[in-house]
Amino acid sequence: MTELDLINKTKKFNVSLLQIGDNLPLHTFGENRLAIFEKELQQNNISIEIGARGLSVAHLQRYIHLCKRFGATILRFVIDNDEYKPAIKEVVEVILAALYDLEANNISLVLENHDRLKAKEYASIIKQVNSKHVGICLDTVNSMGVAEGLETIVDTLSPHTLNLHIKDFGISRLPHKQGFIIDGRIAGKGLLDLPLLLNKLKQFGKCNSGILEQWVPFEKDINQTKIKELSWAEESMKYLRPLLKI
Repeated sequence: MTELDLINKTKKFNVSLLQIGDNLPLHTFGENRLAIFEKELQQNNISIEIGARGLSVAHLQRYIHLCKRFGATILRFVIDNDEYKPAIKEVVEVILAALYDLEANNISLVLENHDRLKAKEYASIIKQVNSKHVGICLDTVNSMGVAEGLETIVDTLSPHTLNLHIKDFGISRLPHKQGFIIDGRIAGKGLLDLPLLLNKLKQFGKCNSGILEQWVPFEKDINQTKIKELSWAEESMKYLRPLLKI
């Protein structure tokens, strides 16, 4: 899908917030493409949160500029990319170098828990930076990549969470019984206890947006997968509306 397709999907589900991530990296768009995207968002009264990957000084500044242009108050970053995996000390230094710009423009930088760092390491980064404009994008499944379950990341990262990725999941044993597979589920149909998670986040009063994110298992071809993805999104939104009051 293109960014304009995403706007149409956002309208279809009658919601007003879209998080555009690094699979459609805005910094690669030419000026004309950015202008068209900006105009379509404004005409449809849709706000965006912007996502990127690879937290370097230059890349962070690039995306702060894009947030200013689009009026985005949430800037979600995955720290690593394929070639760049900075140490915690470097991550803190990169954020501190941009802190004035973030605070002056009311942009919250949210680090998404991902596959390399433990929850306590993300919490350490947030504590060292010590700004209300720097927090966590809490993803409900990613940290299983470092052998941390939902209870651990929620207990550790909820006090710092500004943004939530709502990703339901299932865990099933492989047919040969030697191992498990973790994959996506329709929201409300998996192992994620979303009401409990929302109540936990509510205690801290910092998380003001939740983004539906889906891990849709691939079908025989891309067309069947797209049909499945849309069906899942429709069912998931029905479940989420009363919980998120949208």
